[in-house]
Amino acid sequence: MSRPREIVVLGSTGSIGRQAIEVARAAPDRFRIVGLAAGGGSVDLLAQQALDLRVDAVAVARATAAQDLQLAFYAAARAKGYSTGQFAVPRILAGPDAAAELATWPADVVLNGITGSIGLAPTLAALDAGRTVALANKESLIAGGPLVLERAKPGQLVPVDSEHSALAQCLRAGSTAEVRRLVLTASGGPFRGRTGAELAHVTVQQAMAHPTWDMGPVITINSATLVNKGLEVIEANLLFDIPYDAIDVVVHPQSVIHSMVEFVDGSTIAQASPPDMRLPIALALGWPHRVPGAAVAVDWSQAARWDFEPVDHETFPAITLAREVGVAGGCLPAIFNAANEEAVSAFVAGGLSFPGILDVVRTVVEDAAGYDAPTTVADVLGAEQWARRQARTVIDEENAGA
Repeated sequence: MSRPREIVVLGSTGSIGRQAIEVARAAPDRFRIVGLAAGGGSVDLLAQQALDLRVDAVAVARATAAQDLQLAFYAAARAKGYSTGQFAVPRILAGPDAAAELATWPADVVLNGITGSIGLAPTLAALDAGRTVALANKESLIAGGPLVLERAKPGQLVPVDSEHSALAQCLRAGSTAEVRRLVLTASGGPFRGRTGAELAHVTVQQAMAHPTWDMGPVITINSATLVNKGLEVIEANLLFDIPYDAIDVVVHPQSVIHSMVEFVDGSTIAQASPPDMRLPIALALGWPHRVPGAAVAVDWSQAARWDFEPVDHETFPAITLAREVGVAGGCLPAIFNAANEEAVSAFVAGGLSFPGILDVVRTVVEDAAGYDAPTTVADVLGAEQWARRQARTVIDEENAGA
């Protein structure tokens, strides 16, 4: 019997990281987690995870959290009844480069579940070290696309997003030359069917009420604006090298069909499963092999309906704008993403209307000039910093004129 795959989990205290740990612990014959990384805001949870999994190394982005983490190890050990010397404290890496250092730790797979473009450097480090990267940090690819694609060898990037995992599975049904188009599905979010006028006064609470997925605030609001689906269109182009004019989006409220591939002979292959991120996580960790019992399957004994409808691009212009940004390339996707994050923050703080999120992003994208394809991580971060400043300026000007 072959040894378990050794896994490093970046972002272990977040939703993706916690579910990845569930998957690994449910299949100890398949996976062994050897390293964990987190920001440092939840050292007690990180210490508990590391102690339970007996990992070799732990990384925290906040350098001042290193001592707190060590104390948390001893507290967690005492709570379990361990005496001094009964457990080994893992090596602790601390500071802004700690996750990138851990990404090169001896392992088979690095699961990048870090949120935001700070995940780019660890992605590049893992690729350079020859690790398979299970990519849940879409910002790595969107913001640093040229850098990531330059480093990645065939098969080295494996998607974790449910839509792109679905596409990867469906693409097994034929060759690239036989693909007519990719079809990403979108739930439509909480405002499906509303008009632009009806969106003018929606609240943060309403935007956070996603009908099918339980996610963090930024991605939930991105799902409400359909920005998240626009980012996924860019990601699909970069992952699968399919032209933008052959990537479509369809609204599917039930979120059971996660995406589809249409082939040149008229066949459409779809991947279906109840909404559960453990399935794509397990598949990414075990790729190309499936992990038995990773998630519950569709119950075919129960009556159900699956609806599909076109996207209302006039009310929700995010996908169209993202497609334009993706075609333009260079640093523009990074600028799009950073400006959106600033606009979402302003909306959550009450300083921007819901439709204003896309208005700000479009203005910043149109103002962007002089940003060629990035050659370093610093190029990406510089473009993002400019986009954030520009977004805040646009928001302040709009509020001043209100």
